[in-house]
Amino acid sequence: MTPLASRLIQSRTSLSKLYTIAASRNGRYLSTDSNKVDEPFKVEEAETVNVPPPSTEKLLVLGGNGFVGSHICKEAVDRGLTVASLSRSGRPLIHDSWVSNVIWHQGSLLSSYSWTEALNGVTSVISCVGGFGSQSYMYKINGTANINAIRAASEKGVKRFVYISSADFGLANYLLQGYYEGKKAAETELLTKFAYGGVILRPGFIYGTRNVGSVKLPLGVIGSPLEMVLQHAKPLKQLPLVGPLFTPPVNVTAVAKVAVRAATDPVFPPGIVDVYGIQRYSQQGAA
Repeated sequence: MTPLASRLIQSRTSLSKLYTIAASRNGRYLSTDSNKVDEPFKVEEAETVNVPPPSTEKLLVLGGNGFVGSHICKEAVDRGLTVASLSRSGRPLIHDSWVSNVIWHQGSLLSSYSWTEALNGVTSVISCVGGFGSQSYMYKINGTANINAIRAASEKGVKRFVYISSADFGLANYLLQGYYEGKKAAETELLTKFAYGGVILRPGFIYGTRNVGSVKLPLGVIGSPLEMVLQHAKPLKQLPLVGPLFTPPVNVTAVAKVAVRAATDPVFPPGIVDVYGIQRYSQQGAA
């Protein structure tokens, strides 16, 4: 027998022994006999350690120190997301615990694109930017500022963009023409740039606890009873001219829940969500 053949035979014998030992430790010996039924393997379960995966979602909230924006930031922080905010005044004066878990940026969406560094690493954006004033100012802050943000986010490759717009209030639209025309322009831009990842929320009056300096205003004292009454008055919205005035208020917590879900859930449908949709989504267990 040649030395090479001898080595091959020895190697095969060694492997067979190891295979037999390993198989016996699992509760049976393996057999090549097709007529023999062996006992099943005994598999010991490994200990399961529930360690949540690190979050890869980074959310940027535009206007995050305002009434709606601050509730959105808190909701996102509570969900374990990495949260940043961009606003003209930067970090808010409130001292709630969630504030320290937000990355605060200061800048204006109406200025040059120097503020776009806040978009670095961002996967989704929620814009709460809006305001009142002269007709031209309202168009700028509700329209131009948001259009700038939508375009910059699109260029940065942001996946999803949620815009907090406003319900149609009929006659009020004519009195606040700059406000509503700005909102509509921003909506059109969003649906163009984010056809598959853009969501527009159209709440009416938003109530909840509002911080004004060190004072907390309980807007729910008025808003909560109105919501309970008007949510059952949907047919009245079809009345000419005054119908939109019957749009029910919505809790700021519900708006925040739906906004964060829409920004982070890849299967959340793109498009427009009215106040009734906001109420419905906020009541779902996944919201």
